[in-house]
Amino acid sequence: MKLSEQRRALECAVQAARAAGVVMRKNLRLTKKVNSATLHDIKLDLDVRCQKFIERRLRKGFPQIAILGEEGISGNAEAAQRWVVDPIDGTVNFTYGIPHACVSIALQFRVRATGDEDDYDTAVGVVYDPFADELWTAIRGGAAKLNGRVIRVSENGQLREAIVSIGFAKSRNSLEHTLPYFNKLVRRVRKVRLMGAAALALTYVATGRFDAYIERGIRLWDIAAGGLIVECAGGEFWREPIAGKYAYSMVASNGRLRRKLAALRR
Repeated sequence: MKLSEQRRALECAVQAARAAGVVMRKNLRLTKKVNSATLHDIKLDLDVRCQKFIERRLRKGFPQIAILGEEGISGNAEAAQRWVVDPIDGTVNFTYGIPHACVSIALQFRVRATGDEDDYDTAVGVVYDPFADELWTAIRGGAAKLNGRVIRVSENGQLREAIVSIGFAKSRNSLEHTLPYFNKLVRRVRKVRLMGAAALALTYVATGRFDAYIERGIRLWDIAAGGLIVECAGGEFWREPIAGKYAYSMVASNGRLRRKLAALRR
């Protein structure tokens, strides 16, 4: 896809994200219909509705591109190109009326043909927080932007001065791996933040609000757009597949802290 087409894809994703954001704002304080609920997660009817809404917008501009979303797949998810969509990232926050949630949309291209889940690179990323009216955008090779202004990661290289976001995924295995690390981390950094919206944690790293974000068991649709935005803001986005479909262990940082953060795992 040429750069001109990537720019058109970015605009299409922005329009879809903003439109879904309008729906989120209208429903924040309303009672939501819960489709399913577990100890650590909630699925809303509005998640499904927002994804269908986004799908219609994306297909209007790019009818041939498949869509891999948290709420389902449209087309061939292993095709050469695919949209990766999280219609409401931070659903638990949103359910309880906490205005910290967002829309995440990425456009990915296959770069290898090994059959692995990680054969794709993200070319376009959009994250929209409708409650703060903050829109992050990036095209690979270009600058990351917040509401049209170029952003950069922080320059902090000291753990003792770092603000680090950490996420606890939904599985018992993730909790068992993450809790010991959390106990070490909280004693070494300035503050740890658990915000409940992965894509926003990534964009906060890209903007320099956080110095790093760590989570094990995170899903592709949570990180595809935000990871690109971190990289285009001069940061580092490291991930590796783990057990589970489209599941990863991930560290995003300003590029100065990953080794120090990794050392705490020993």
